[in-house]
Amino acid sequence: MDSPAQLVPFVLIILAFYLLIIRPSRNRQRAQQRLGEQLAVGARVMTTSGLFAEVVGVEDDGVLLSPAPGVTMRWTKAAVARILPEPDLDDDSGEGETGTNDDVVDVTDDALDSDGTERST
Repeated sequence: MDSPAQLVPFVLIILAFYLLIIRPSRNRQRAQQRLGEQLAVGARVMTTSGLFAEVVGVEDDGVLLSPAPGVTMRWTKAAVARILPEPDLDDDSGEGETGTNDDVVDVTDDALDSDGTERST
């Protein structure tokens, strides 16, 4: 007969699998979905490949990005890594683009708490 003590290692393996693989994957997927829902025309974004552009159109599964005037490219929503904050035009400090990015929406694991919610700073 199998005793309950012999099932403990299997339960621990399943628990570890869930905590190390399934849960972080779900958190990343939720964060990416939230980011896709926040995309709006006029938002400045950075793609996963490092392209900085402005959103000129949002479609069901894609987004139209304009990295330069007169240039429009179609990307999947999943390719957008973060939404950048609007530059503060009233700021006289001269920092411009090199200032802090406190308002950046980040979809990496570092931006999420252990329960999958965005970490507040």
